[in-house]
Amino acid sequence: MSDYIAELRKLVGHRPLIQVGAGVILEDPQGRILLQQRRDCGCWGYAGGAVELYESLEDAARREVREETGLQANTLELFTILSGADMAHTYPNGDQVCMIAVVYRCRDYSGTLRAQDSEVRQLRFFPRDALPENLFPPERKAIALWAQTAG
Repeated sequence: MSDYIAELRKLVGHRPLIQVGAGVILEDPQGRILLQQRRDCGCWGYAGGAVELYESLEDAARREVREETGLQANTLELFTILSGADMAHTYPNGDQVCMIAVVYRCRDYSGTLRAQDSEVRQLRFFPRDALPENLFPPERKAIALWAQTAG
């Protein structure tokens, strides 16, 4: 959790917050998506997280990819922006959010794949037709949109 969000949580507790997130759908040369199994809930999702105060969306997206996967996202393409009631989520600790998700696609990345110990159980590439069933709820829609694309 970012310092900014942590400070807000001290003031509002678990009440709903609007939270802007930057996420990245990384595709390998075979057209598979990189997903991470989250430690907090066990669900699968793409790399991403809350945008820090004064941070650009692109910087947040690249930071989250680097922190969670060890990879460097070189070229980001805007994929989709999602908002609304279906982006509401309650985390296991009780914190409620209504997310505005800005999701990028990245096919141009470098580095060595390495899961972030504190947040990620494992990293794995999945083909469009064999995605895990337990997807992280706020990311299901973007992943479904990606799965419908022709690559």
